[in-house]
Amino acid sequence: MTLAYNELRRRTGERDRSLREKVMSLEAAAALVTDGASVGIGGSTLSRTPMAMIWALIRAGRKDLVCSRSITSSEGELLFASGASRHILTSWFSQGIVWGVSRVMRLYTETNRARFEEWSHLAMGVRFRAGAMGVPFLPMRSMIGSDLIGQLPDTRRIDCPFTGEKLVLVPALNPDFALIHVQRCDAYGNAQIDGLPFMDLDLAMAANRVILTTERVVSNDQIRRAPDQTKIPFLAVEAVVEIPFGSAPHECYGLYEPLFKHLDDYAAQTRQDPDQGVGAYLERYFYSPKSWVEYLDLLGLSELLDASRRGKSIYDD
Repeated sequence: MTLAYNELRRRTGERDRSLREKVMSLEAAAALVTDGASVGIGGSTLSRTPMAMIWALIRAGRKDLVCSRSITSSEGELLFASGASRHILTSWFSQGIVWGVSRVMRLYTETNRARFEEWSHLAMGVRFRAGAMGVPFLPMRSMIGSDLIGQLPDTRRIDCPFTGEKLVLVPALNPDFALIHVQRCDAYGNAQIDGLPFMDLDLAMAANRVILTTERVVSNDQIRRAPDQTKIPFLAVEAVVEIPFGSAPHECYGLYEPLFKHLDDYAAQTRQDPDQGVGAYLERYFYSPKSWVEYLDLLGLSELLDASRRGKSIYDD
């Protein structure tokens, strides 16, 4: 996933950074991503997961994507089980704390059907930060006291030339594509994020091409009225897709919380039989619907409205 430095500089220089409208359909955005590409996934755990884009890539039959995310949740299980990815780099892999370690991940890694490459949470952030800075690596102290380093041949130990202390060097992470979901952006790709930004700005600047999904496409005038809220600039963005409830059944801060009943049902389904459970889920919610609207219909209006009520309650007096 780490590009040679000169190749990275060449590809960075070839980016089209012009101010142009980039709105397209979900299917057209998915067509930009090729088999075998490295893909960074924005958000974290159940927060602002670009689920609609992942849904579209799985439906399009993408294979062998090398995915990276700060903390991976049920989307990682679906990527493994669909064959869209056989290799995920992340710091933690679970549907969520209350559901325990992913049974699907354990099944696929223990049977050598997929690879879970574990880094520390800080290491994931530092790798994206190095990628965003355009440098080939960065030093850190994290992981020195663990046995993770022994499992990661891309790391290097050094003695600091200034202090003599032990440090670990981690390579830059520069995905071919970044998939990021936001609350709103304009047609050019100036994106505003409410709540925690996680590692998304560094991911956007590190990736060669950024595909934004957004709850709403708003005017550039509205973006300019609150420039301090713009976290991702248009110059990093390749495509914009307006897709309501684009993180469902996960959450999008300030708009809707996770669909907990749906996630409970999914966890129970995979707990009983990880292979059959996740396969049946993919068939029902990913392959059967003819559109994203039909997918949302399967999730259920009552659950969506309840999640929306809970999500917007943070603004109540």
